[in-house]
Parts: sequence; structure tokens; C-alpha cells
Amino acid sequence: MSKYLKPIAFFTITLLLNMIFSFHSTAQKSAKDNKLESDCSFAREAFISKDKLMKNLFDNATAYVIFPNVGKGGFIVGGAMGNGIVYQKGKPVGKAKLTQLTAGLQAGGQSYSEVIFFENLDVLDNFKKNKVEFSASVSAVIANEGAAGNQNYQEGVMIFVHVKGGLMFEVSAGGQQFKYTEF
Repeated sequence: MSKYLKPIAFFTITLLLNMIFSFHSTAQKSAKDNKLESDCSFAREAFISKDKLMKNLFDNATAYVIFPNVGKGGFIVGGAMGNGIVYQKGKPVGKAKLTQLTAGLQAGGQSYSEVIFFENLDVLDNFKKNKVEFSASVSAVIANEGAAGNQNYQEGVMIFVHVKGGLMFEVSAGGQQFKYTEF
């Protein structure tokens, strides 16, 4: 093989391998997104089954984000993490990542789903710009029968959680942060 063909062959093989791996990772990402959408749909139904009034919130919300699987744990210092989908007028528009760091008297682990309803497009836009953080002043409500009928927006949001499992004792301070990415 000539000295000119070797670099061309190397470049061609490298390009083909990059294309193959790029396609493979795109297919995996798509499967991951499909799984997340399925989990969000399941979590939505679980919220509605806990409180029938939530169906009206989901159907009429300007926008909301569902985190179907949030894992939380801690011993003195704790944290939580989960991925979700942002819906505007019921249609998925992007993904979100939830992270939380807490400090205080706490021990245990828990998994839960969380839904955040946005009061208007301004609050949603701030969320999309990653300018929304929740502190102790904004509280989440456990989704139970009738809970949605007794809630009002706080700082432009209404938050509900559905505990799926685990046990967590905590008297701690901290807040949630979010990172939004558009589809």
C-alpha cells in the first residue's frame, strides 16, 4: 500500500467507526427517552389514582414536569436525583434533571415521583432558563385523595410527591435545582 493510501484508509475506517458508534448511541438515547416517557405516563396515572382531582390539574395546566423516579438518601448529609420530562399543554417539550442537596438530621433512603405544575408561561420560561430553585419556603404535598383541591400555587408552582418506597427520617435544610434541555 502506498504511503498516501494508508492515511486515507485510516481516515475512512475512523470515520466509519465514528458513524457506527454515533448511530448506536443515538439509538440508545432514543430508547432511554422512550423509557422515560413511559415512566412519566405511568407516574401521571399513579398521581391521578391517588387523587382524582389531579386529572383536572394535568388536563388544564399551562405546563408541568414529571420526575417519575427520584432516588433520595442521606445520613446527616443527603441528596436526591431524578430525570423527568417537561410538558406544555400536555405535549412533551424537553427533559429536566432534578438534583437536591440537604444537610441536617436525616437518615434513610426513599424513592418517589414528583410533579411540578407551573402557574404560567413566565415561571415555565424561568425553569427552562435554569433559573428556578426551590427552597424550604416552597413545600411539596403528598398526593392523597383531595390534596389537589386544597393547594394553591407558591412562587408560581404547585408540587406533589408520590412516595413509592423506602423510609426517610429528616429534619434538614436544602433545596432542589433543575437543569432543562429541549428535545
